[in-house]
Parts: sequence; C-alpha cells; structure tokens
Amino acid sequence: MSAPLNLDAVGFDNDRGTVVVVTQDAATGRVLMVANADREALERTIETGEMHYRSRTRGLWRKGATSGNVQRVVSLTLDCDGDTVLARVDPAGPACHTGAVSCFDHNAAPNAWSALAATISARHSAVKEQSEADEQSRSYTRKLLLDRNLRLKKLGEESAELVAACADGDADRSTEEAADLIYHVGVALEAVGSSLDAVAGVLQGRSLA
Repeated sequence: MSAPLNLDAVGFDNDRGTVVVVTQDAATGRVLMVANADREALERTIETGEMHYRSRTRGLWRKGATSGNVQRVVSLTLDCDGDTVLARVDPAGPACHTGAVSCFDHNAAPNAWSALAATISARHSAVKEQSEADEQSRSYTRKLLLDRNLRLKKLGEESAELVAACADGDADRSTEEAADLIYHVGVALEAVGSSLDAVAGVLQGRSLA
C-alpha cells in the first residue's frame, strides 16, 4: 500500500462520524462500490491492508469476511474537499452481493474481457485442485494452462490466422480470429500471473497519459 492516509485530514460527517468511500479496481479503473467508513474502519483498513467499512446495519465489517472476496488496498486518497476517500484496490472477487464484479454492473453492458478473465482464472484454480486421474475431464482451457508449449504454439497459430484474415480484407473472419487470439492471450497471461483486466488497466493508463 502507498503512504498511509492522514486520518486527521478526513472530514468525517458530524452526525454519523463517517466518510464516503469510493472503491475502484486499481488495475481496470472500474468503480466497484460506494460505501461509508468511520475512523475505526479506516484504521483497520490501514492496519490490515484490506478494506473495512461501517454501516448502520452491519456495523464495522471487513469486505469479504464471509465470501472471501476481500479487497486488498493499493492506495487510499482523500479528495480536495476532504469528505470522500478514493480506495484503489486489488479485489479477490466480485464486489457486489449479487455476484457482479461491480455494484453498478446492472446498469452497464457486460465487460467481455473481465468475464473471460474471470472464467480463465476459475479454470486455473480448478487446475491446481485437480488430480492426474482427472486428466480426461479437463477442459481445453485447463489443458492450455497445464501445457506451456501448447499455449505458446496456439498463440503463434492464432496470430498468423488473424494476420491472414486481415490481409484478405475479410472483416467477419478477422473478427473471429481476433476473438480466438484474445482468448489464447488471456490464458497465456493467466499462466504467468497477469490477466486481460491488467491489460485493460495499462491501456486505460496510456489513454489518460
């Protein structure tokens, strides 16, 4: 986590003793949720490196305490008026109680990259738990994750097929081949500890530069 938030500078609401916290995925820039925190919640957040909030119904609560979808803090930043905290986090799972990545997803078009990244990540978790006796039941994604040479071979093949489709000026085939390549890129990134969401974060940073 970056330099700790100066709690003495936070303008807590006089009636409730809380401040608004906007929680954002540090990699993708997506706003995940908006909640409230009091001084104790922010102190616990700083101490543990995981997001804590305060609500009238739940009291002090650690995000992901029951679901496992914790939010590891990357940075806490106070806005110019001192009455809102921007929490940039590395989420371990969906932020919304509905299972959506963001509490705002019901009003937005689904993020195909994030959905694909989440599916690949789930397959990767299954690979780690699966025994050799389950070899025949492994999905194509799992087979790729288990076979480095196959992953790299498919990256090369899919790249060449996209180049050929673009060279032919075939829009439909180019789109299909691009989708195939992005899928294989996503698997390759997962295998080395990255993801399509991380790529989205880099692209967003470049667009703001």
